[in-house]
Amino acid sequence: MIKRALISVSDKTGIIEFARELEKHGVEIISTGGTAKALNEAGVKVINISDITGFPECLDGRVKTLHPKVHGGLLAIRSNPDHMRQIKELGIEPIDMVVINLYPFKKTIMKDNVELQEAIENIDIGGPTMLRAAAKNYQDVAVIVDPKDYQIVLDEMNTSSDVSVKTKFKLAYKVFEHTSNYDTMIAKYLKDKLGEDFFPETLTLTFEKVQDMRYGENPHQKAVFYKETGKNVGCISSAKQLNGKELSYNNINDANGALELLKEFDEPTVVAVKHANPCGVASAENIYDAYIKTYEADPVSIFGGIVAANREIDAKTAKEIVKIFLEIIIAPSYSEEALSILSQKKNLRVLQLDNISAKLPENSYDMKKVAGGLLVQNRNNSLLNKEDIKYVTESKPNQAQMEDMIFAMKVVKHTKSNGIVLARNKQTLGVGPGQTNRIMAAQIAIEYGKDRTKGAVLASDAFFPFPDCVEAASAAGISSIIQPGGSLKDQESIDACNKRGIAMIFTGMRHFKH
Repeated sequence: MIKRALISVSDKTGIIEFARELEKHGVEIISTGGTAKALNEAGVKVINISDITGFPECLDGRVKTLHPKVHGGLLAIRSNPDHMRQIKELGIEPIDMVVINLYPFKKTIMKDNVELQEAIENIDIGGPTMLRAAAKNYQDVAVIVDPKDYQIVLDEMNTSSDVSVKTKFKLAYKVFEHTSNYDTMIAKYLKDKLGEDFFPETLTLTFEKVQDMRYGENPHQKAVFYKETGKNVGCISSAKQLNGKELSYNNINDANGALELLKEFDEPTVVAVKHANPCGVASAENIYDAYIKTYEADPVSIFGGIVAANREIDAKTAKEIVKIFLEIIIAPSYSEEALSILSQKKNLRVLQLDNISAKLPENSYDMKKVAGGLLVQNRNNSLLNKEDIKYVTESKPNQAQMEDMIFAMKVVKHTKSNGIVLARNKQTLGVGPGQTNRIMAAQIAIEYGKDRTKGAVLASDAFFPFPDCVEAASAAGISSIIQPGGSLKDQESIDACNKRGIAMIFTGMRHFKH
């Protein structure tokens, strides 16, 4: 039976209505600070926490509920005669319900230019302590941390004048989930404030549900999309959908890959992705020309793919986009006419991402879940170090070839390994992704390039173990090659280039992507 409830909430959504219903059930309400004031003003009879503890709130409200009269009332096991005897002797009355949500730490740190001290002051101490105490004693105490649960509790009280143990257990679970998330946000914020790049001995992460998905990678798999808690600038999780069907699991995964590749470029660039691999990438003087070049790079694979652009989509470009079937278009903005054109395709998912070129933080993690564990590494934020470039062949690349090689290396960096990319005039001509041997990746890229490969450049994500890739490149008319180097047989590839008049440079930086 719920006889006494302690209510102290920062988010006051629905709390007055809930308290009024508790009053109807004869529940005595204890409250604190702003919550007590709000309830009193609404005509709800409230006992101030200081009248329970016999001790005033102090230290600017930092101390008000940390008292045996509160925690004894929460933690006493009602079926334990010794507990009940002790609290009676100490003048402690049981508290049967706790309704608390915490100081708005997340809301505080999401503000621009928030000062450390303001964030610190929004770390709740008494709230989590009471929540955990009540949740630990869930058999006897109903604890509510989520306003969405008010009605569930009221429905049970209206039926049986109490809350079932099953519901109390579920509410207790939500408490520990909530306080864990709260503490993880604080720890992450403080770690970021340290400004040090390190991997902690224990890693706790927190994410918020964005949506339940129809299914996962395949229709028989259940799936949910979560986003990282905090500011997510330039990420798929912060994109605004302007048109089209709900995003699928594969849509989100592919769109993320497209965005990561797009961030490599400053000039107007369009990236087309299919099954998590780039199928066409091009840069140009304007976004229309970049899109046309991207489409022409591989007009077959782009069908049903995802396109990301780092400039506003205008009407001229939109008219070209709607000529083929695409799953998603992502851009920082759209002209009014362009959006009208794109919206004519009701299933085309049109996403707006204001800060599409924003780089992810240097200290952010790249993670892969494996069975029973988690692989964590720093993000691959580097492409190459210019001072480490080695011109290893007799023939040297000219300026245009160097620019194309850098362009191709940006693309192959985001292509599944083993990966080979051919490019010319800042346009991909062939992409060979995810092969079990490098010569197969090269052959696939060359096959895609068809009769356009003469004079093109070739980029490889890792070294050549044999000269066979050079031989295949020569047969396709490739002029220049960029690769990390580092093979025991590097000299064989160098000799093969010299024999065929191909320029090759080593970067010393590998870009495996698995």
